[in-house]
Amino acid sequence: NNGLVFQTMIPAIAGLRTGAGPMIHSDRGFQYTSRGFKRMVEDAKLTHSMSRVGRCLDNAPIEGFWGTLKVEMYYLREFQAYSKLTSAIEAYISFYNHDRLQKRLNGLSPVEYRAQAA
Repeated sequence: NNGLVFQTMIPAIAGLRTGAGPMIHSDRGFQYTSRGFKRMVEDAKLTHSMSRVGRCLDNAPIEGFWGTLKVEMYYLREFQAYSKLTSAIEAYISFYNHDRLQKRLNGLSPVEYRAQAA
């Protein structure tokens, strides 16, 4: 629902660094095509990237990541507080980027792979 999307976006926007120009990518759900969301994105000077009609593969990379996170971290635990869940997600994202070795990246972590490519 729109309320949930706005509750997620408001603190994310508030936490932006000065001069940052982040992009938000979404599907074409009614929440993301609403006037209120469009106004919020414009006011925050965000770039809104949206999936093309009938092209579900646009979201494949992030959907794959969240699927991996759920299997490797979320489904294995029970969270009694929202703060515990957010801390666990932040820790997993750090693990995924810095320590999780991936076969498709020649046995490197994403950070190591990017550093090697640079």
